[in-house]
Formats: sequence, structure tokens, C-alpha cells
Amino acid sequence: MMKISNIPFATVDWLQVEATIHPGEQGFARWRTRQFGEIRVRMVDYSPGYLADHWCSKGHVLFVMDGELVTELDDGRVITLGPGMSYQVADNAEAHRSRTETGARLFIVD
Repeated sequence: MMKISNIPFATVDWLQVEATIHPGEQGFARWRTRQFGEIRVRMVDYSPGYLADHWCSKGHVLFVMDGELVTELDDGRVITLGPGMSYQVADNAEAHRSRTETGARLFIVD
């Protein structure tokens, strides 16, 4: 069970959080990030044609708000998620990377 402690109630206006750009192998990701203790929370926009430049082993809870996200797992599986869909994966459980043809907006907790 995720332990959330020592974080007072607060709201986030994600449009007011400064964005950082993270180039992919193709396209880019725009992150709006807030850190709450050991928990990182992000609103991420992938540009159309985005392909991650790395395989990720970090655990996440990821929710697709808009667009279509294709997640490749290092065992060869390919999962496509649309709006309203999510995935969760533990740290060091299954390496994965993201791509999208159309672009996608995600909400990620890790």
C-alpha cells in the first residue's frame, strides 16, 4: 500500500505549474511537475509522433486523460490506452517505454 504522509491538503492549478521540455527519440514531452515528499505528481503532454528515448524501470500509476498512448514492455507486449484508461507498474518490475502517433495527455504519480 502506498504510504502518503506529512502532506497537508492543498490544490494544484496545473496550468500555473511551469512546464519543462524533455526531448524524446522523436518528439518531446512537456512535464508539469509537483513533488510532495517522496511522491512525484506530473501532468505530461506528449507531442504527436513522440517516442521515448529510454526504457523506464520506475514504477508509476499513469492515467490517460486525452489522446492515445502506446506502451511497449521489454518482453515484447504492446498495450494501447485511450482516454479514461490507466496502468500501474512497480519499480523495477517491467521495463517500459511510451510512444504516441496522435499525442497524449497523462496524469502520472510515481
